[in-house]
Amino acid sequence: MILNTGNRTDIPGYYSEWFMNRIREGFVYTRNPYYPELVTKYSLSPEVVDIIQFCTKNPIPMLKHLDELAAYRMVWQVTITPYGKEIEPHVPNKNRIIDAIKVLSSKVGKQAIAWRYDPIFINEKYTVDYHIHIFEEMCKRLSPYIDQCIFSYIDLYKKTVRNFPGVQEVSLSDKKKIAKAFKSIADRYHVRLRTCLENDDFLVDYNIDVSGCSTKEEMEHFTGLHLHWPTGLDNAREGCRCILGNDIGAYNTCGHGCLYCYANDDMMQVKRNMRHHDPKSPILVGHIKKGDHIREAKQESFIDKQMTIFDY
Repeated sequence: MILNTGNRTDIPGYYSEWFMNRIREGFVYTRNPYYPELVTKYSLSPEVVDIIQFCTKNPIPMLKHLDELAAYRMVWQVTITPYGKEIEPHVPNKNRIIDAIKVLSSKVGKQAIAWRYDPIFINEKYTVDYHIHIFEEMCKRLSPYIDQCIFSYIDLYKKTVRNFPGVQEVSLSDKKKIAKAFKSIADRYHVRLRTCLENDDFLVDYNIDVSGCSTKEEMEHFTGLHLHWPTGLDNAREGCRCILGNDIGAYNTCGHGCLYCYANDDMMQVKRNMRHHDPKSPILVGHIKKGDHIREAKQESFIDKQMTIFDY
């Protein structure tokens, strides 16, 4: 199985102590976000967890635990955008995150690290030219330490529109100008460029990979594994080919407060949930309650052991 920590919250950034407690105890509980009384128990044994995928804006709290996690194959997707505190109020200084990526790269290898530059939106401050300029500056600094860059344009979810008044879709002409420039810059710095759930034809015309950010092929590329992924287990959104795995996070628990976030309803709910977090609990928010229905997940390794002579 693939254990995902980042679609619902930023576990490395805010819950690293809890996560390591779960690793040491060997299991974790996850509440169904749509049916809260349904709880799934996952074993965290390296025998069944083929890959842990971390998606984060702040890997710093996890750096001290990397040696303890050496038994696991890890994939890191680290988001660094050009936005300031008015958009991402609690994201640490970007220079500190770049330094953390350098440490990650030395520990897990650059092939297991993707830099996410998303979502892209345009306004009077963050213009097309601004994005292109900052993207090149970041590429210059990050290229020795990462395998690829994943970008996407902002999606106007209801939560996003409510929390980010005045946000607008990126126009087609601006999308084209950004994509073309990003591709040229990424090629110059030998960074593979990919999109996340962007399927416009012009992206293919610019030779940008639109297959997805966490596909079976990409997971194999990140880790060097051969994966036998059973049909029907994909957790992806419509139009997405990614194998998102089993997410152990919870919505409305990320403290970064980014205006464009799709995983938070409102910061008051986030603060309430964070107050109910117990690092020693087997579940991220609160504890198991009377009436909860706990089921053990059916888990198995998806590593394909059938290797050819060309794999040695």
